[in-house]
Amino acid sequence: MKAAVLHGREDVRIERVPVPALARGEVLLRNHVALTCGTDVKVFRRGYHARMIVPPAIFGHEVSGVVEEIGAEVEGLKPGSAVVVANSAPCGLCEYCHQGRPNLCDDLLFWNGAYAEYSRIPARLVRANLVLHPAGMTHRQAAMVEPLACAVRGIEACAIEPGQTVAVIGVGALGLMLVALAHRRGATVVALGRNRDRLLRARALGADDAVSTHDEPDLVCALRQRSPDGRGPEIVIEAAGTKETGEAALRAVRKGGLVNLFAGCPADTRLTVDAPRLHYDELTVKSTFHHTPTSVRTALQLVARGDVDSEAFITDEASLDQVPEVLRRLAYAADGLKTAIMPLLG
Repeated sequence: MKAAVLHGREDVRIERVPVPALARGEVLLRNHVALTCGTDVKVFRRGYHARMIVPPAIFGHEVSGVVEEIGAEVEGLKPGSAVVVANSAPCGLCEYCHQGRPNLCDDLLFWNGAYAEYSRIPARLVRANLVLHPAGMTHRQAAMVEPLACAVRGIEACAIEPGQTVAVIGVGALGLMLVALAHRRGATVVALGRNRDRLLRARALGADDAVSTHDEPDLVCALRQRSPDGRGPEIVIEAAGTKETGEAALRAVRKGGLVNLFAGCPADTRLTVDAPRLHYDELTVKSTFHHTPTSVRTALQLVARGDVDSEAFITDEASLDQVPEVLRRLAYAADGLKTAIMPLLG
């Protein structure tokens, strides 16, 4: 079969590799749509991810497809079933799994392999995070479920109430998903970012205001000006992943407010926090990492009901052969959002 294999820093090659053989409990997936992801772009530039993928390995992790073959002891699936698979599975045995926090599992199993004609889905993922399509769902819609599940957890952790002002810093694909979900909760949403096309998209997804950081580089001032009484938003979600935006979120939030440091920052990033303000203004600071089997299924239902339009986040389409070129463009041109990689195309 054909696959895009990560070999190292900015080194992804289209190669012929054997179709994987299945072990007990595993599934062979015929991939129909795989989506690019900001994490993929970061890994492409870095050449590895210590927890998620070590080269050489088949790349990609957002995928929808059709079951081609099932291993022994797989139940509830048959060849021809349309499914979506998330990219991790908890062990179900550790302290964090028992606490209902499976995203923090001590043995969280990550998976890559979406940029290929076929994918071998490990048994633990089959049990925990491989889900049948609801009737009528397309593969393009279903492939959006994994990243949306991360945004679902981020929004749920903020406990947004109707009428609150919610600021989202960062208008990448996940930032825009956060905008759409906050809007659904009845919040007044302010989006901040650098890319003007994405800011227009944020408005289309429900943002009441969209602020270009090129025009207003003082993020704290911009957020306070667009909040009730100029005192800051009740909730600020930082989805850009930089020291500057993280610290701006902490300074801009309203007294008694909440900051969700949603985006992952580069290694060794340190944020400066005004400790007296943290105490006397009773600020809440939290982060939400990854997704859970529950948030995956919530995301699937949001897409199935049409509450979130997957097509709003897919801005291009490409064949498997074009994966290296697509990743290079996303890494350096910063245009577009998600590209739908079509392994059956061409």
